[in-house]
Amino acid sequence: MGSTYIKRSLEPILGKAASEFPAVLLTGPRQSGKTTLLQHLFGKRYHYVSLEPPDVRTSALGDPRSFLEMYPPPVIFDEVQYAPDLLPYIKERIDADRHKSGRFLLTGSQNLLLMEKVTESLAGRAAILRLLPLSRREAEGRPRISLPWESKRPAVRRTQAGRLYPEKHLAYRDLWTGFLRGGYPELAAHPGRDMNLWHGSYIQTYLERDVRTLRQVGDLSQFQDFLRTLAARSAQLLNLTDVARDLGVAVNTIKAWLSVLEATYQVIVLRPYFANVGKRLVKTPKVYFTDVGTLCYLAGLKDPEHAAYGPMGGAIMETAVLSEIVKTLTHRGTDPQVYFWRTTAGTEVDFVVETGGNLVPIEVKLSATPRPAMSSAIKIFQKDFGDKALPGYVVHPGDIMLPISAGVTALPFSEL
Repeated sequence: MGSTYIKRSLEPILGKAASEFPAVLLTGPRQSGKTTLLQHLFGKRYHYVSLEPPDVRTSALGDPRSFLEMYPPPVIFDEVQYAPDLLPYIKERIDADRHKSGRFLLTGSQNLLLMEKVTESLAGRAAILRLLPLSRREAEGRPRISLPWESKRPAVRRTQAGRLYPEKHLAYRDLWTGFLRGGYPELAAHPGRDMNLWHGSYIQTYLERDVRTLRQVGDLSQFQDFLRTLAARSAQLLNLTDVARDLGVAVNTIKAWLSVLEATYQVIVLRPYFANVGKRLVKTPKVYFTDVGTLCYLAGLKDPEHAAYGPMGGAIMETAVLSEIVKTLTHRGTDPQVYFWRTTAGTEVDFVVETGGNLVPIEVKLSATPRPAMSSAIKIFQKDFGDKALPGYVVHPGDIMLPISAGVTALPFSEL
């Protein structure tokens, strides 16, 4: 583990939470690195118990008080979603000595029933943090680097023509190969690992272990069709009625399935930004996969050329940008406020990030040659929102960083 450990942005926040709360719950998708992170930071001082093996689970549920006697704090209980009925007894233990912090570290890869139980039993006693797959910052060993609109980063050099070139440049092919692999730590730590095999077995394990246990899903093969249908509609306005009709299931079933995907951190449901600007706005959400590698796998893409130049190119690029923003903010222990903006007239800004009461408009383009025309939607947004709108960005896959109009900068993905 030591040699391939990848430093995570969440480390300082996790340490702080453990020093202030009796319990910490670390949630996130399966394989996002929760266990590795806890063992790296706390492994020397804490007992470690996985609740996944059936015999351990049976023991925990059969006689919870004796189980907690056998594994006294400080303790890491991994995969606590398998034994949520243990939580009221953990609460009992915490309440017997409220002043001790960091006694119980819990992980869970499922949000629905687990969060219900946690808020019921551990309200006020547990800090809840989320760990998603690796951001590009973490994968590159720069976990603390800020987002472009947060500070003036000295990462560019100016050429004679006045263009700005980033210090950190990813070759176009490498960029798209990275999108295909995605951000799961195991694939990042083992570059030789076959990504298609890995993603295939990940989806299978996810379906068998996480989805099967949730009451909303009966037919797993139909649910798998639903995953592929969502992948094909990624980054588009999501009409649930159309999806239901295509799959031959009820709209309520599609809603339930979507909530399962959101609760298990497989997708990000992006909602439109509303403010009373007097324009008629679109109310339908968009859906993106949390990991761009999952999207590419479900779309059947295996090589960088097909990903970059095929019909999914734009959706992949948008997914990569959203994923980077969401992971970066989430791994600081905050809840990302990211939306899209679209008027019924068809003007659209891909992403709007709310930060300190202001709004950062972001457009994503597939062309590596930024042009002033690409900033037109951002200019309309800035005009509508006045002082609330901050300078905007057009994120692209190339290496050129330059102002393309007043208040809009072309930004390489590698500089995001």
